[in-house]
Amino acid sequence: MNFNQATPILRIFDEKKAKEFYIDYLGFKVDWEHRFEREMPLYLQISRGGCHLHLSEHHGDGTPGTKIRIECDDVKGFYMELKSKKYRYLNPGIDKVPWAQQEMCLADPFGNTLIFFKQ
Repeated sequence: MNFNQATPILRIFDEKKAKEFYIDYLGFKVDWEHRFEREMPLYLQISRGGCHLHLSEHHGDGTPGTKIRIECDDVKGFYMELKSKKYRYLNPGIDKVPWAQQEMCLADPFGNTLIFFKQ
C-alpha cells in the first residue's frame, strides 16, 4: 500500500490577490484553472517544483486560517528570492525551531499560513 503527497485546498476570495501572492511573489505557476461558468468561482492548481496546491473560491472548499507545512531544501535561498521582490504586504524572516533546521512562515491575503521548512 502506497500513499502519495497530499494536495491541500486553500480557500481564496479574490483571484487577482491570489495570483499576485502565489504566482508573482512566491513564484508558483498555474497548472490549470476551472470554472463551471464564466462568473462562477475559480478553482485552480498551482505548483512549484514538487509542491502542488489547490486554490478555491468555492464556499466549503478549505477553511480560512489553514496552516500547511511545505518542505524546502533551501529556505534561506527562497527567503532571499522573496526579499528581492519587495512585496509590500509581507516582510518574512527565518526562524530556528526544535523540529526543523529553518522555518519561514508566510500569511497569504486570505488568512492561510504557509510554513516553508528545512528538515
